[in-house]
Amino acid sequence: MTHEMTVKGLDVDPETRCRHYHSEVDRIAIKFYCCGIYYPCFECHQAVGCGQHQVWPLELFHEKAILCGSCGQELSVTEYLECRSECPSCNSSFNPGCSLHKHLYFAA
Repeated sequence: MTHEMTVKGLDVDPETRCRHYHSEVDRIAIKFYCCGIYYPCFECHQAVGCGQHQVWPLELFHEKAILCGSCGQELSVTEYLECRSECPSCNSSFNPGCSLHKHLYFAA
């Protein structure tokens, strides 16, 4: 990772993988709306986060809230939801299965 962004969580590696999600394509971190801190996943936030979980509201989807673990590019929620599981900056693949959990992070 070529940036100095802090990502908190359990067993976080240099590309933002964690104890819970650690396949090759698990390389994003989400800035949680409630605390403004990046975590690799909901489970890491539950374990060591602020304890005040809130999802990103629709009106703030323009805010930078996703971190590519490969290149350090920050994406807005909208950019992430529209990127087709690939970083628009470095073309690294993101886990397409993450879309199954988007309700944990973003308003519907």
